[in-house]
Amino acid sequence: MNNSLFINGEFLDTELKQSVVNPATGEEIAKVCVAGIQEAQSALSAARLAFDEGPWPYLSLAQRRDFILKIAQGILDKAGELAKLETLNTGKPIKESTFMDIPSSAETFKYFANNLESLLMSETREISSDIAKAKAVLLREPQGVVVLIVPWNYPLLIACWKLAQALAAGNTVILKPSSLTPLTALELAAIISDAGLPKGVVNIINGPGDKIGKVLCEDKRVDMVSFTGSNQVGKKILAYSSVNVKKTIMELGGKSAAIILKDADLESCVNGSLSSIFLNQGQMCTAMSRLFVEDDIYEKFVSDFVAKARRIKLGDGQDYQTQMGPLISESQRESVLAYIEQAKKEGAKVLCGGEIPRDKCLGKGFFLGPVVIAEVTPRMSIFKEEVFGPVVCIGKFSNPDEAIGLANAVDFALAGCIWSKDTVLAQDLARRINAGAVWINTYGMFFNELPYGGFKQSGFGKELGREGFLEYTRLKNIILDQSQGSQPLVSYWHGF
Repeated sequence: MNNSLFINGEFLDTELKQSVVNPATGEEIAKVCVAGIQEAQSALSAARLAFDEGPWPYLSLAQRRDFILKIAQGILDKAGELAKLETLNTGKPIKESTFMDIPSSAETFKYFANNLESLLMSETREISSDIAKAKAVLLREPQGVVVLIVPWNYPLLIACWKLAQALAAGNTVILKPSSLTPLTALELAAIISDAGLPKGVVNIINGPGDKIGKVLCEDKRVDMVSFTGSNQVGKKILAYSSVNVKKTIMELGGKSAAIILKDADLESCVNGSLSSIFLNQGQMCTAMSRLFVEDDIYEKFVSDFVAKARRIKLGDGQDYQTQMGPLISESQRESVLAYIEQAKKEGAKVLCGGEIPRDKCLGKGFFLGPVVIAEVTPRMSIFKEEVFGPVVCIGKFSNPDEAIGLANAVDFALAGCIWSKDTVLAQDLARRINAGAVWINTYGMFFNELPYGGFKQSGFGKELGREGFLEYTRLKNIILDQSQGSQPLVSYWHGF
């Protein structure tokens, strides 16, 4: 296990260390180095020098592809170790780490490496007007130095989403993982070192966001910041970045809704809805934390949903029988419990869960079982605010227009689900949902080929797909005057 920072191609130990805890047991699993201001400045200098004077932005696409594919292979070679680390550090079930997070991380690098030519295709346009004729070549260039700040719920996967795109576009990078979950990002540094990338192209530093994040985002040597996390932190990063204006991507919170029509396949939509809120302990910005069910099937849906929610097996994520692990920290569990208590005070009814488990085997961890809440109104905090835990609100509707109104009645606009056998109607409703991604009769299908990102308070910019990749580039026009015998337009301005 690598516990060191990675700056300018070298592993750096610091005197200051932090304890990393397994949320399933509350016990320390590692001590890792913590960056201070000096280390952050070193990473900034290394990334800037590597972009301005190093070979990385000017390598052929074939050379860049080979480096990126080496990273992908390195992840696969260490897949078992990385999955174990991710589960130990986040508490998520080992099945999710093994079969979702780690292979998806490697696949993202593979996709962007193998599609560089089509993603970076330059465009030539013939421009003509009454004044002059010209030829313009549109070039896609890297942004420059990019700071990547990733959250604790999918530490490796989201880091790889951002890193694969940034590197494929030719940028140099400073990656800052969450202080709660730095282990797989630090291990990724070892993989990148083994891949032989030029010094300074990738720098990975662990440290407190309120100190290190501020330094990184304010610095004029940085050309772009890509952030995934909470709205509260996102607003701070926007303020930091405005000190020296730079490109930003913000993938922030969500309060996503699923609309379940009466003709939906009941078993499929119950099982899919369980996954959409209780996967990863509900710690997902795309979690369907509000389920709206048509009147005709509401009672049956709720009965089946609650019965299955109660059977979800809590436990240590290292156990392959575990379906839900702990929340990331004690403070996160307290925050979720506070939302539940507030919902009760406001008149909501808890149908399932809502208390800390009494099982002695779970006593040392930060566990909280599935929570199902009914009789929630749009005025309640739990209807409007992101809880980021295994808590779902179930409501009913009489017609599709009412359902759309409920789904859109929040400040977030990240994702949504529709469950119906009438796919024509479902697609029509999907267009009316104010969200960046809407799944029909499924949940959580992400593709490297498709862009992902939200609207409103859920942020701006895209990750993945050609659109997401292009966020990590800048567009330049090179214009060649093609007038024959006529005076170039620029000459008219001589003498002013």
